[in-house]
Amino acid sequence: MNFYGYRRKNGTVGVRNYLAVISTVICANEVAEAIANSVEGSVPILHPQGCCQMPVDLKRVTATLAGLGMNPNVGAVLLVSLGCEGVNVDELADKIMQADKPVEKIVIQEIGGMSKAVAKGAELGNLMLAELKKQEKVPASIADLVVGIKCGSSDTLSGLLTNPIAGLAADKIIDLGGRVVFGEVTEMIGAENHIVNRIEDQEVKDKVLNAIINIENRAKSIGEDMREGQPTPGNIKGGLTTIEEKSLGAIVKSGSKVIDDFIEYGEQVGTGKLTVVDSPGREPELLTGLAAAGVQVIIFTTGRGAPQGYPICPVIKVTANPRTYCKLNEFIDVGFTIDDHVDDIESVFDADSDKLLSYLEEVCNGKPTKAEINKYNKFINIYTVGPVI
Repeated sequence: MNFYGYRRKNGTVGVRNYLAVISTVICANEVAEAIANSVEGSVPILHPQGCCQMPVDLKRVTATLAGLGMNPNVGAVLLVSLGCEGVNVDELADKIMQADKPVEKIVIQEIGGMSKAVAKGAELGNLMLAELKKQEKVPASIADLVVGIKCGSSDTLSGLLTNPIAGLAADKIIDLGGRVVFGEVTEMIGAENHIVNRIEDQEVKDKVLNAIINIENRAKSIGEDMREGQPTPGNIKGGLTTIEEKSLGAIVKSGSKVIDDFIEYGEQVGTGKLTVVDSPGREPELLTGLAAAGVQVIIFTTGRGAPQGYPICPVIKVTANPRTYCKLNEFIDVGFTIDDHVDDIESVFDADSDKLLSYLEEVCNGKPTKAEINKYNKFINIYTVGPVI
């Protein structure tokens, strides 16, 4: 699988070429959005974090925003700071510059308010975008690709059909020289043995198990036991009754290869072929974790029809539920039709996974996903662990 992408100075390849206007704190969101609206071709990164948080979360927010700025799909970054937040804008800029990307800063309190900040931001942004537009696409291969895998708004067909097809596609991506990242540690509860049996390195195994224990203990700390039922109403309507049932269907989207790395939320992906990122299952936080890790494209399987995309990463929506594909076609990129009386399901899965990889190649070459077309890709969140103070 080959594609044409944007080769960055640090060697990574983007399948998109964005100027990211990143708000460092919730208080700067409106200014960052106004700047992005004034610079055609830029994307705003808006979130509800960045201040009045514990040091562990401020560190995580900083690392995550840096990861988003370093994502290969981002060619340049404009940081928008209020000026008194917990996230240090200079530290954040330094981290992103490590990827050898152009970075500029706007500090609202220093520049004199919203109007002046928007005007200056628009001026800087247009200059940066003009430089980005000079960059030409170059040949790249699947070896340059890191693909994220996610499932959401699931139903019984997710675990039986859609996720196994995505899992086979993940296996093929790795066999061809690419890398895959998945998370949703919440949806490993009850399926721990199936996960750890695919891990050969004891350190990686311990980290994954500790992540599962920690996320389950967070629920227990407020008096909730996730093993007593299925916490998501949509999944219940889709026919899933317990978290274990959800987990067993969810993990197959990662395929069958050896899991050889684990990263914390906000960390960059390493050299592992199949990596687990510590993360919850909810879309806004999980998609951010994947994007901050450095994935260029995300495959998102759904049973009932999840619409979300992501500002800097194309998100490919996939389903094997024919009702969802027909009723919510404006959300779904790839639909699979599987005959109830098929004799050889493995050959069907093989053909459908090839169909998914073909679509992935088209997206890497610039084909817009449904979420990009619908502009259903604006809102994000960052996974934090402590209280707001």
